[in-house]
Amino acid sequence: MTDRTAFYAGSFDPLTNGHLDVLKGALELADTVVIGIGIHPGKKPLFSYGERVALIERSAKDELGADGGRIKVVAFDNLVIDAARVHGASIMIRGLRDGTDLDYEMQMAGMNQTMAPELLTVFLPASPSVRTVTATLVRQIASMGGNVAPFVPAVVAAALKEKFSA
Repeated sequence: MTDRTAFYAGSFDPLTNGHLDVLKGALELADTVVIGIGIHPGKKPLFSYGERVALIERSAKDELGADGGRIKVVAFDNLVIDAARVHGASIMIRGLRDGTDLDYEMQMAGMNQTMAPELLTVFLPASPSVRTVTATLVRQIASMGGNVAPFVPAVVAAALKEKFSA
């Protein structure tokens, strides 16, 4: 049997405990999870692509132990289905926090299925303890000097503190 690869796309700006929760579920389904960081030329992320890669890789090592070695972090600036294909994925992972996410993700899954019927979209619901966590809220809290430690891995909390104290 061949290895099963999943593609988990997002901006991960920054990586949150919600992202890690979904990543843990993805690792239950696939041998390898490719984390695709979407690059959008018109957007100015808080963390550069390189910083996000480093934060994801360090968090995976710290939080996932040996399973952290089963992830690969890449950039993409095209359609997610094309990026998934390039990296040999047969599964696309999408995390869900609530019904609003589900409505949006169902539309995307339908469009993606039409364009790439060989790719299976798998929805993974976030655990109750992380359902309210969003990268946007984390950035807002951090920018105002708040404690983001409950919402992000320790290495990300430290990077946010450094970013906003500069």
